[in-house]
Amino acid sequence: MNQNLKKMVMAALFAALACVATMSIRIPTPGTNGYIHPGDAIVVLSGVFLGPVWGLLAAGIGSAMADLLGGYFLYVPVTFVIKGAVAFAAGVLYQRTGHTAKSRYFAVVLGGVGDLVLVAGGYFLFERLIYGPAAAASVPANIVQGLSGLAISILLYPVLCRVPQIRQSVLETSLH
Repeated sequence: MNQNLKKMVMAALFAALACVATMSIRIPTPGTNGYIHPGDAIVVLSGVFLGPVWGLLAAGIGSAMADLLGGYFLYVPVTFVIKGAVAFAAGVLYQRTGHTAKSRYFAVVLGGVGDLVLVAGGYFLFERLIYGPAAAASVPANIVQGLSGLAISILLYPVLCRVPQIRQSVLETSLH
């Protein structure tokens, strides 16, 4: 199969996974009209398994689609940018630091930490423009979401690495 077609199919799968993971389990956050979800784990792993560019597209499109389908229309563009940036950063970190089995695992952790910073900071900056100082109310929930995404991505990484097609994608991603 053509490598670009293979990446495109994997990106579509990860976009669908990001959307479903974001919409399937929603824990409402009081006072913010938002929710905590496991989708951030897929966002991080999109960058890890697909590389920075394809990961950005998969995570950005899948997460933005969840906002669109969930009725969070105002957040669709900013979600695309923030979640895409998370996957891009995770992909770059993985490519630059993931040279051994142990360092690849550590790179996933670094991607999860990047998620914490970019999601909590990115949404705060966006919401500050809309809600003013009240935007700070969403920061704790976004930190909890980032921590759960970090934990889930650490747990899912070795499981997904056992899938032959994904394992091959990891090897190709870490070499580029």
